Amino acid sequence: MSQFSIKDIEQLTGIKAHTLRIWEQRYSLPLPKRTPTNIRYYDDDDLRLLLNIAMLNQHGHKISRISKLSQEEIGRLAIDLSLQTQNQSVHIQSLVSCMLDLDEASFDKVLSSCLLQQGLERTMMEVVFPFMSMVGVLWQSGTLDLAYEHFMSSMLRQKLIVAIDGQTVRLREDARNFLLFLPEGENHELGLLFANYLVRAAGHRALYLGQNLPLVNLEQIDSRFSPDFIFTSMTTGYSRAVAEGIIQELSVKFPTAQILLTGKYFLESEKPYPSNVQLVRTPDDLKRCF
Repeated sequence: MSQFSIKDIEQLTGIKAHTLRIWEQRYSLPLPKRTPTNIRYYDDDDLRLLLNIAMLNQHGHKISRISKLSQEEIGRLAIDLSLQTQNQSVHIQSLVSCMLDLDEASFDKVLSSCLLQQGLERTMMEVVFPFMSMVGVLWQSGTLDLAYEHFMSSMLRQKLIVAIDGQTVRLREDARNFLLFLPEGENHELGLLFANYLVRAAGHRALYLGQNLPLVNLEQIDSRFSPDFIFTSMTTGYSRAVAEGIIQELSVKFPTAQILLTGKYFLESEKPYPSNVQLVRTPDDLKRCF
């Protein structure tokens, strides 16, 4: 079980700490646990319940009525709400709740509903990435177990692969060649898959080589594919010096290609890069290359 402070709960649910304390006193919704030193904390079940309560309360359900429902009834009402609304914050909170419950069926329902209502690109930008950012903060702070992050990543990866597989690519007359890969040691490919989808949707050629690829395996690519753009990302596993060394090597190996970089190692650095290297801070930066 993870442990969340009242500040964590406030940040994740939008429920003010003052309101939480009132709900605890009046409705026992929920009663926090206490550490041996008498510091209050909440666990996964509390967070999931409060996420669902917050969603319902924000959409017209009175807390006095919610307090009379069982946790299962509250959960069902929250899922129904998320399937009926286009409110992005509801979708994000629903995904967090489903993830904490490791509820694959409900997670899939919420995500599929977003995709049907809004399409893949808008769902990724307005729901998935904010959701992933929230999960990342929780994981890095040690309040969320790595298993939840893996559950979430696996579900999202499946949706992206299905969307890419279903694309009908109509190449433009001026179609460019995009090479997409993650270097050795990098396994977080959700952003790479989304970039692959965007490139293909724009009518360009995409050579997707996936995650954890040593640079030595790229040596014969230039003669066979001749990339105009090389897209890569680094978020974990390397020191800044090693990451910058990899970029320097890519710049030299592919002098006629534009190297597109994303990931914290690059976005947090102010160091100048070679002339054929460009930072991609948002999907719009990538789309400008189209």
